[in-house]
Amino acid sequence: MARNRIIAIANQKGGVGKTTTAINLGAALAMAGYPTTLIDLDPQGNASTGLGIPVDQRRTTVYDLLAGPESLADCTVASGIPHLDLVAATSDLSSADLELSQTKDRTRLLRHKLDLPEPERIILIDCPPALGLLTLNAMMAADGVLVPLQAEFYALEGLSQLLSTVKQVRNAGNPDLRVNGVLLTMSDYRNNLSQQVEADVRATLGDLVYPTVIPRNVRVSEAPSFAQPVLIYDPASKGSAAYRQFAAEFAARLNLVKEAA
Repeated sequence: MARNRIIAIANQKGGVGKTTTAINLGAALAMAGYPTTLIDLDPQGNASTGLGIPVDQRRTTVYDLLAGPESLADCTVASGIPHLDLVAATSDLSSADLELSQTKDRTRLLRHKLDLPEPERIILIDCPPALGLLTLNAMMAADGVLVPLQAEFYALEGLSQLLSTVKQVRNAGNPDLRVNGVLLTMSDYRNNLSQQVEADVRATLGDLVYPTVIPRNVRVSEAPSFAQPVLIYDPASKGSAAYRQFAAEFAARLNLVKEAA
């Protein structure tokens, strides 16, 4: 049976390329023909900005999806990229942890909105850089967790806490949740440290680490200021090539099916 595939993109450490990965993986999948929805669950709203949705156009947002009667369809807007839709975020989401803390079934609010029969889509959830209520909602709703990991000295620090959280979520009501994989980001092969970190991560985590490594690339860094994924901003860049290659590996790992032409 056709079904949505829901992947939470999470790392409690900020600055690891999480939102950049969410935007560019979503764009690469959509451009390859996979219907994709990106849910911006970060109160900073960077994924929404990075896909060119101004704050004044974010009228029905992920906050409404969590706290109100609105459905996923009610909160979804077109990104401008064929096959890629967005549920945007605003700063209203920053109070969600407190406002929803007394809500019944508060860790399953997102799951209830996504656990409905829909045409098959890939749903990517860009989580905030914290293991709070919003991230728990994403994990309770998800099939898997994708972990962007910066190729730096402290790369593995904190990963054990994230894996422990995944185990807790399994025990708390989502037994099918698993780690989809780890994506190394911001790697600089001119730097011996990046190569050593990659070797250490692969030795520790094995096949859980995706073959593709996202390089540190100026075009990837510039793209958000133009409110575009790097695949649109500079399709020929090394960053674009890496995200296209990663998207192909991601789709193969999930056995995704393209939308019929």
